[in-house]
Amino acid sequence: MFEKATDKKDIGSLALSLGIRDEEVDFFGRYMAKIDYHILNRLQDKPDGKYIDVTAITPTPFGEGKTVTTIGLGMALNKLGFKTVNTLREPSMGPVFGIKGGGTGGGKSSLFQMEQINLHFTGDIHAVETATNLLAAVVDNHIFQGNELDIDPQSISWRRTMDVEDRSMRKLTIQLTEKKDGVKTETSYDTGFDIAAASPIMAIMGLTTGFEDLHQRLSEIVVAHSRSGKVITVADLRATGGLTAVLKDAIYPNLVQTEEGTPSFVHIGPFANIAFGNNSVLSDRIALKLGDYVVTESGFGADMGFEKLMDIKLRQAGMKAPDCVVIVATIRALKMHGGAYTIKPGKKLDPALVSAVNMPALELGCENLRVHIENVRSYGLPVVVAVNRFPDDTAEEVAMVQAKALQFGALAAVPHTFFVDGSEGGLELARAVQEAASTFKVGAVHYPYELTDTIEDKMRRLVRMIYRASDIDLTPVAAERIKEFTAAGYDKWPICMAKTHLSISHDPDVKGAPSGYLFPIRDIRAATGARFLYPLGGTMQTMPALSKVPALVNIDVTGDGVITGLR
Repeated sequence: MFEKATDKKDIGSLALSLGIRDEEVDFFGRYMAKIDYHILNRLQDKPDGKYIDVTAITPTPFGEGKTVTTIGLGMALNKLGFKTVNTLREPSMGPVFGIKGGGTGGGKSSLFQMEQINLHFTGDIHAVETATNLLAAVVDNHIFQGNELDIDPQSISWRRTMDVEDRSMRKLTIQLTEKKDGVKTETSYDTGFDIAAASPIMAIMGLTTGFEDLHQRLSEIVVAHSRSGKVITVADLRATGGLTAVLKDAIYPNLVQTEEGTPSFVHIGPFANIAFGNNSVLSDRIALKLGDYVVTESGFGADMGFEKLMDIKLRQAGMKAPDCVVIVATIRALKMHGGAYTIKPGKKLDPALVSAVNMPALELGCENLRVHIENVRSYGLPVVVAVNRFPDDTAEEVAMVQAKALQFGALAAVPHTFFVDGSEGGLELARAVQEAASTFKVGAVHYPYELTDTIEDKMRRLVRMIYRASDIDLTPVAAERIKEFTAAGYDKWPICMAKTHLSISHDPDVKGAPSGYLFPIRDIRAATGARFLYPLGGTMQTMPALSKVPALVNIDVTGDGVITGLR
């Protein structure tokens, strides 16, 4: 990659400004680097900085500027004199070329070198793809080469992956030749591809604490059962070391910077509607030792990434709870939740309809904000609402959202214009967040369920407290999975619900603040190695699909190698 001269800090200077030594930096050009996680040994006695999580209301298909807010808030806190570090997930190329676009912010509140970060970056997602598909090949090859472990092909549960949205790869039949005692038998099994951000190995990379832990987690992955019913793991296939080698460099967090030079770790990219929806444990741990403030982001709404941050990531890692949680809201999304209009993925909406003032719809839509504020507060954490202000938003509309947010229990509600104005557009928001994080004393966290609860009770408590459902509705397949996973000893694992991000419920067409409904669970999968269970709620797919007019049609490369149209 050829890099043009800019006024940005080279990555070595940026690392030095954080207190990272040269020998702890592995350079990827002038503006990107990987940081050796063993820096944590040197910094172990240093106190952690303040931890800020940015989440959101239930979004439209276009997103509500959560990454813009996360990046802008980090820059604004820096401008106020606090040494601040952003921590973000790596973008998946699925959404980049699909509907939502890139995951690096936008306007004046974005990451520097967004094209490289949105596409191949430092190769971490490719490593996850390769490790996942290598394991699938190992399983099939074991059967072909004599099937010493007597694997039952019909029990193979390990799925392949790619970082592309492709509906045709959701269901596949693999043809196999099994050679046993000199006899060849033709057989097959049904499987499919998941998007890379939903791969169990992506989740493992996000939750791991180092090479020893990574090696152990990979060895635990269950890929199939023998004909006698014994679980078959990566360790049984003697593939642990090879998979770890593929992932060796991907374990190190990536350091980049914002357009204003704020240091940012961008590492690992699990989706929040399918996987656990947060950046890596290692990048957060490093950032907390280096900064006065760390501003991270959880995917989609507080019913999705934030819930999984609390119930899976921080709980597994034994990390501190956020000192403050910021919920991003937009007027356009709240009016949608109030019934002013319908937004469908991939379909344009009349700008005049979106900008039209509709106070009754806005007031009704604020009920969605209420649920998310209540969700965060139920854990015992303080809330600040950030109103991502668009040019057509009126003062009256913003004032209503602010008043409602305070009524629902937020400590503050502040509009910002980070997209247009950079850090200057959100200094008031930064002050409100700093005050909340400094004055609110976070005590014991209140979880929606205990890890000792049964699998069924964990799911039931989750859907009642966070999704406002009356109960779960299990298919016979899901009920059978509960018995199977309980017998296997997975019943003490947390729940990672796979459901739509476009509604608090399981149904993407139900907006606002639904309650009192049955939440259907059609199946449950075990993310062995990552050590959580992920029920499939409603019709949720683990491989998304391209829209009729995907974002890729607007992307091109100029004659001098500049990428255009990437958003």
